[in-house]
Amino acid sequence: MNSLKKNMVIAGGSGLVGRHFVSGINLEQYNVYVLTRTKKPVKAGINYIVWDPSKLYIDPSLPDADIIINLAGEGIADQRWTHNRKIQLLESRTQSAKTLVHWIKTKHFRPSLCIGASAVGYYGHRGDDLLTESSSPGKEFMSDICLQWEKANSELKELSDRFVLLRIGIVLSKYGGALPKLLMTKNFGFLSYFGDGRQYYPWIHIRDLSNIMKEAIENNAMSGIYNAVAPQEITNKDCMVSVQQRLKNIFLILPVPAIFLKLALGSMSKVVLNSNRVIPQRLLEEGFRFLFSDFGLAVKDVTEGNENTF
Repeated sequence: MNSLKKNMVIAGGSGLVGRHFVSGINLEQYNVYVLTRTKKPVKAGINYIVWDPSKLYIDPSLPDADIIINLAGEGIADQRWTHNRKIQLLESRTQSAKTLVHWIKTKHFRPSLCIGASAVGYYGHRGDDLLTESSSPGKEFMSDICLQWEKANSELKELSDRFVLLRIGIVLSKYGGALPKLLMTKNFGFLSYFGDGRQYYPWIHIRDLSNIMKEAIENNAMSGIYNAVAPQEITNKDCMVSVQQRLKNIFLILPVPAIFLKLALGSMSKVVLNSNRVIPQRLLEEGFRFLFSDFGLAVKDVTEGNENTF
């Protein structure tokens, strides 16, 4: 390998966001190592390294890293929130950070940059309150997960020259993510909004999210916490109106009463009923240029030629 290249280690590189980010890395500049639970051969210039966060284990063949990106964590809305599932959601986030911290301390090196992930769930249900990076955390399950997640990641801050933490919103992508789940009723000929539909959904196009991470790598002035969301504030109901304009043969948008969602999903209903009016204040102040600032244009991009998938 070219010794002039920097070593980049990515935890969570097999997930939706990780795969998109990895696909855009310039392999002439970086040796890329993706942490994975199962052994895989080198593919398209990407090295796969076995790890087991439950045992704080990383294959010792992994070289010291210049850049560490931690995106690891089980999908929040993939399963109903049973007691065991809540433990999985928390530990999949905190153990990944603890494992990376253990590895750095054991190998006695100092990365130039660590990027950690969190989520806008940090802020909890806040109605119409405008939320920036300096806003206080909420007082519910998702807020607690994010607080503990950020606390675990903060240890990486102490061990690196520079640290960036991204509180990520709802990710829009051609290849999955939140949008298909929000459009569950499409096959029945209508779209749905949840409760009164007035709850704010902070969102971001996956290309913008990848570009934020690239900016964090290339811009040494970036440091601290950033809301990784698009500038446009939009409610759940208005989201569905934008989607309706893109899809064929969908003429109705009907409400799903909050009580039904609470009965069907239990506490997980907060994922779709909570209101997070989050803005990317720091990114805007620092001049970051979004490719997709308009939800309608973002939906058009992710559904273009792909309408049957959604």
